[in-house]
Amino acid sequence: MPDSFLSRGALRLLTAAACTLAIPAMAKSSPGFDGPLTVHLRSDRITLRMAKAPQLYLAGTINAAAVEQVRQLLQSGKAPPGTDVYLDSSAGDAAAGMELGKLFRDARFNTHLGTWHTGSTPALPATCLDACAYAWLGGVYRWSPSGADRIGLHGDLLPNRDTAVPGTPSPAELRSYIAAMDVRPEQIAQVGGLVVNGIAWWKTEQLLPAQVANNGRLPLAASYRKTPGDAPTLVLSQTVRGQQNQVTLQCAPGQITLSARYTVGDERAQNLAARAMYAYFVVGEQAWQPRLGKRPQADGDALVFERQMPFAQLASVLHAGSLASWIEITGSPVRLGFWLAPALAEKLTQPFYADCQALQPGYVPPKAPAEKAKPSFWQRITGKLQQG
Repeated sequence: MPDSFLSRGALRLLTAAACTLAIPAMAKSSPGFDGPLTVHLRSDRITLRMAKAPQLYLAGTINAAAVEQVRQLLQSGKAPPGTDVYLDSSAGDAAAGMELGKLFRDARFNTHLGTWHTGSTPALPATCLDACAYAWLGGVYRWSPSGADRIGLHGDLLPNRDTAVPGTPSPAELRSYIAAMDVRPEQIAQVGGLVVNGIAWWKTEQLLPAQVANNGRLPLAASYRKTPGDAPTLVLSQTVRGQQNQVTLQCAPGQITLSARYTVGDERAQNLAARAMYAYFVVGEQAWQPRLGKRPQADGDALVFERQMPFAQLASVLHAGSLASWIEITGSPVRLGFWLAPALAEKLTQPFYADCQALQPGYVPPKAPAEKAKPSFWQRITGKLQQG
């Protein structure tokens, strides 16, 4: 996990001294608000300092009028890229929900479930159903529901159904939209529960493992370079809340060099480098030499360090579901750093491993399978006679 994390509970404790846009005044009595769409925008200095972005609360019916309402808000410039959108809606049509999701993606918004509240009123549970669920998928960062919040789809809006229901988008349209939002339809099926009373509520604990939610993490990116005379090099990159972290693996005879680059900002990098004690990698749950090696250094806006491993350790690194880079700071009880999952980049880690293996001392290339000799003319004739 990244070093700084502000829970939604903490965000809810922001004061009500906010720049608020309300259309119209909101009256809320039960989860899953189904009245006309209401819009609240919180962008005061306290919110921007603590949450790092404005907060846009949308509740009510999601239809064509609601989409136009949000579009006008975007055109006003009051909700900049990176805005956090909190959704609460149990009514609307899926086509409008997908259109709203496209607006979110184009505007680089992040989506959550949540209800508007002031400092004097508690936040009620949010319900995100059908059109709302499809709109939620439009977030660049999609945060899993927490607490009593819930999200789901009616059975006639599931993307894996075979036939279209009159008045709803076709299954092909739903699947095309889901794929455009960087989610696979089978992942939606994976998180969906049994249809009860017509609704399949999503299993919130499965949203992150199934990569339907990403909780601030974009998909792992990987690049592999192999040029004559250079060591094979694999770069794994993960963007977390707008900051890109990297682990670079470089191959040499007998060893692998792992280099970590943890983005923290220019000023903070200098400060943390001066106080850093140890830096190390953790493969799965196994720490690699946690008290050895040079301390991390500041490099622009990042802390960087590198460690060497024997080639024999490479397979476990490349197949790991978690490769973490951690830094311990003097006077801090919390270690800083990030993690990524090399196992998700198997298409590139496999050729990297093969090319790296070929550099190792004593490597013997596998023998090519012997080509089976073609039968002679008389063998073919004999075979036909035997078959006859």
